[in-house]
Amino acid sequence: MNIAFLVGRIIFGGYWLVAGFNHFKNLNYMSQYAKAKGTPSPKLAVAGTGVILLVGGLSMLLGVYPVVGIILLTIFLLGVSFQMHNFWKVADAQKKQIDMINFTKNMALVGALLMFLLLPHPWPMSLGIG
Repeated sequence: MNIAFLVGRIIFGGYWLVAGFNHFKNLNYMSQYAKAKGTPSPKLAVAGTGVILLVGGLSMLLGVYPVVGIILLTIFLLGVSFQMHNFWKVADAQKKQIDMINFTKNMALVGALLMFLLLPHPWPMSLGIG
């Protein structure tokens, strides 16, 4: 089971790391989208959330201060879901569907993160810090 947990953690942590890197790789595009969605200081918001994703992803991947990583990622998901994927405000059916999919996916990820809180520390096969 420890190997399965490690593989899952690598996939889960990698997901957040890729998302964080994409925030910096696509900073201008993502900032324009965030601005269109009414996000204040969009470039700073995208860069700041990129940092949150990288720190949270490393936390999940390495098992370092996992509660801190879980909190950061949960804050990110709640903020981005209600700001960027507010499907209930979208008139266009296709855009509404895309936002609904992203919103519900993010809520499922919040659920997964909350379940991680129940795991004893240190996590198996982690660095065991925090």
